[in-house]
Amino acid sequence: MTVKLLALSGVALATLVLPASAQTAPKPVPVATLVKQVDIPYSEFRLDNGLRVIVNTDRKAPVVAVSVWYNVGSKFEPKGKTGFAHLFEHLMFNGSENAPGDYFTYTKQIGATDLNGTTYFDRTNYFETVPSSAIERTLFLESDRMGYLLGAITPAVVDEQRGVVQNEKRQGDNQPFGLVDYKQIETLFPATHPYGHSTIGSMADLDSASVEDVKNWFRGHYGPNNAVLVLSGDIDTATAKTLVTKYFGGIPKGPESIVPVVKVPDLPAPKIETIKDRVSNTRIYRMWAVPGLNDPDSVALDVAAGVLGGLSSSRLDNALVRKEKLAVRVSASNDSFAQVGMFSISADVRPGVDAALVAKRLDEIVADLIAKGPTADEVQRVATLNASGRIAGLESVGGFGGKAVALAEGALYSNDPGFYKKQLATLAAETPAQVKAASAKWLTRPVYALTVIPGARDAYVESTPPAKVAAAPAPEVKGTRGALPAVGTISDLVFPKIERARLKNGIELVYAYRNAVPITQAVISFDAGVAADVPGKLGTQQLTLGMMDEGTTTRDSIAIAEAKERLGANISTGSGQDRTTLSLFTPSANLSASLELFSDIVRHPKFDAAEVSRLKAQQVARIASELTSPQGLAQRVLPKLVYGAASPYAKGLGSGDATAVAQLTRDDLIAFQHAWLRPDKAKIFIVSDRPLAEVKATLDQRFGDWVPTGAAGTKDFSAAATPAAPKVLLIDRPDSPQSLIIGAAPTALVGTDELLPLLAANDSLGGDFTARLNMDLREAKHWSYGVSGNFRRAQYQTPYVIGAGVQADKTGDSIKALQGDVKAFLTTNGVTKEEFDSTVSDAIRSLPGNFETSGAVLGAMQQNDLYKRPDDYYASLPQKYRALSVAELDAAARAAIDPAKFIWIVVGDASKVRAQLDTIGLPVEVVSAASGADVR
Repeated sequence: MTVKLLALSGVALATLVLPASAQTAPKPVPVATLVKQVDIPYSEFRLDNGLRVIVNTDRKAPVVAVSVWYNVGSKFEPKGKTGFAHLFEHLMFNGSENAPGDYFTYTKQIGATDLNGTTYFDRTNYFETVPSSAIERTLFLESDRMGYLLGAITPAVVDEQRGVVQNEKRQGDNQPFGLVDYKQIETLFPATHPYGHSTIGSMADLDSASVEDVKNWFRGHYGPNNAVLVLSGDIDTATAKTLVTKYFGGIPKGPESIVPVVKVPDLPAPKIETIKDRVSNTRIYRMWAVPGLNDPDSVALDVAAGVLGGLSSSRLDNALVRKEKLAVRVSASNDSFAQVGMFSISADVRPGVDAALVAKRLDEIVADLIAKGPTADEVQRVATLNASGRIAGLESVGGFGGKAVALAEGALYSNDPGFYKKQLATLAAETPAQVKAASAKWLTRPVYALTVIPGARDAYVESTPPAKVAAAPAPEVKGTRGALPAVGTISDLVFPKIERARLKNGIELVYAYRNAVPITQAVISFDAGVAADVPGKLGTQQLTLGMMDEGTTTRDSIAIAEAKERLGANISTGSGQDRTTLSLFTPSANLSASLELFSDIVRHPKFDAAEVSRLKAQQVARIASELTSPQGLAQRVLPKLVYGAASPYAKGLGSGDATAVAQLTRDDLIAFQHAWLRPDKAKIFIVSDRPLAEVKATLDQRFGDWVPTGAAGTKDFSAAATPAAPKVLLIDRPDSPQSLIIGAAPTALVGTDELLPLLAANDSLGGDFTARLNMDLREAKHWSYGVSGNFRRAQYQTPYVIGAGVQADKTGDSIKALQGDVKAFLTTNGVTKEEFDSTVSDAIRSLPGNFETSGAVLGAMQQNDLYKRPDDYYASLPQKYRALSVAELDAAARAAIDPAKFIWIVVGDASKVRAQLDTIGLPVEVVSAASGADVR
């Protein structure tokens, strides 16, 4: 359990005397009431071979989450074999003896959603959510890779996934501050400690991995007696027992994974270290090794982290960011693993501020918490937010954080599937004295004090792949288990009924009823978006949105943050190409109080001049950070190239123009608010377990008398699109072990077009894991961790955009490969019948899983409105997909995408990649990373 919220901004104002209306706002329900709503009923049984099976029946949707957790992670790796647990996770997706080929091919056929595999210190897990009528086939597939994998592991497969994993490592290392995790682990833990190396491993150890090594890893750790299988969803225990026994019962036991003996290490003395990275600002860290999640102090340390830097109203945020204005960002987290944890605090120094002063104040604030402990209110606010998040998680049966995850974690780490409940109960009962005692016990031990300052990195340690040895082709493995089980009839999507109403002032309310969890989610969507940002003052919208919860006429920012935390609510802002949103998530028990707070933020922002000045500095710092990030750099230059400088969408330059942002005034923000964030540009979308009449009455109370001020803003798309001519733009980012490639092709499409044939065609080109672009660069060539290509849909322009991170020495060849793949797809090698059948099957069968949660429904409601589609659009998709043809898909793709119009952006080390790019046959323009600040 981790409390980790980033405190980005706030307002330092004196406590205000609130008017009667605010003082009489409904009170939040007690945290104990929320905790009682968190419950996952389950049963369990164990097969004779030791496989532990846990079943949770949830009939809200015709889907079942299948989650297999193996008791093996990187802490089990011996010296010289780092990264093996994670490498093997990748190998598990390359086919088994009775299901050869890519695992995702099979899951796509059945419409699986929320599917992946992950590895960490304590475990390796594999999961997918599937239609309930496909559960038998899914259990066949999972059991086949548990019991029948060895024959499918070949030297070619090992080489392929070794390359993919090494590019995953490069991709993470290539990020700003991307090397900090290595420093943290190697300093807090001795090299011989089970937690003393990163899960991704070293390049050298990955280079040395042999076929026999990985086979021995499988033999030693992947037996059924070393696994937990969780089934959550549309299945009962009796059915589960019959099917699991049928498919897993014949797999023999394997060796038991021997959990290593682990102690929480203690540094002999504080270690103070400074390293350089190509970052925009100095970041200060404080780190300690602490106990794992089964230790009595673990929950108390969670609370300490929340109070210090996790809550929006955290002490570090209030002091360093809001009041003293020494930092632009702070965070604190207690990352709890099965046997140890890592407690971390960080602060991003505000430009121009002495880092030593920030470090001194940070240490003083930590010392004060240790000496005095938190308040009872702080403890309860942490508990309430955590309980609220847990309630939301109950809506998903699988994925990265649903019911199956909670049950599996408890079973594997604590021998108790219901351990999540004990954690919550402990959290709700936590006292300030307990938090004070745990903080004093663990955070007074010698600290690792790391400071990262801007500068050139040390030389990157690259891989040296072993020379390939000619070997006879591996014999083809013939399966022994027969054909795959049949998939039954898939239930059609039952999309919630959409109802409409209008508030007293005419704002349209679009409502859907969902009662799987007692949660309400609402979005006020304004007809604004990136296209509404102010020419010559780019970043106005983002600063305006940032100020919305930084103080109202009746609350300061700390009061707002604390109110949200007491309610277990989240209020956020966002902006797409065409719409600007303010969003609310709240336990429905606190709906009335949350809407009172929400309306105050939406309608009465104060825009205090002093706080505008502080927020401007933070936004300028974010812009500087974007200029050090591969993705940030690419996204700052892409809009003008692909949309044309005259397009309103060309304004989407990250966090804006630093020079313009620095000059913005309070009046600029008020003018933007009055022009765009107004009731006549608003629609309210809401998904709730509360009836429409109740929701409407509460909204009317809070928003029904809202009237606009001044003239409404307008967007002008009359100018013809003038995208850039095809070329390669190389943004020089020295010391990059990987190049980020963006390929963008303008099209004549608009968002309101019926794009279904195009989206179906792109499923084979770039829109899926098994699509050609990814299968070529990742699986066939293993030059990349992942490649995607998608239509970037907006109301008035919809370009096609490819993205890929590739190893630096293959940058030029990767662009050539992408060009070849696209051209072939659009000319001589279009959609195959097999691809077409797989796309249609997946699109139809995945619909129930795609709309399992209220959040997914809420997003679909907004998309339907933006693109002028009927409310039953998603329910009608099966019929639409069945009416498509291969020829229709090919024709749509060839009419929309011109392979000769691609503009290529490369973010990488020019000294390594420029010569490669000169061979592509397009003009090459080289610019510095700093040039990304130029908005001309």
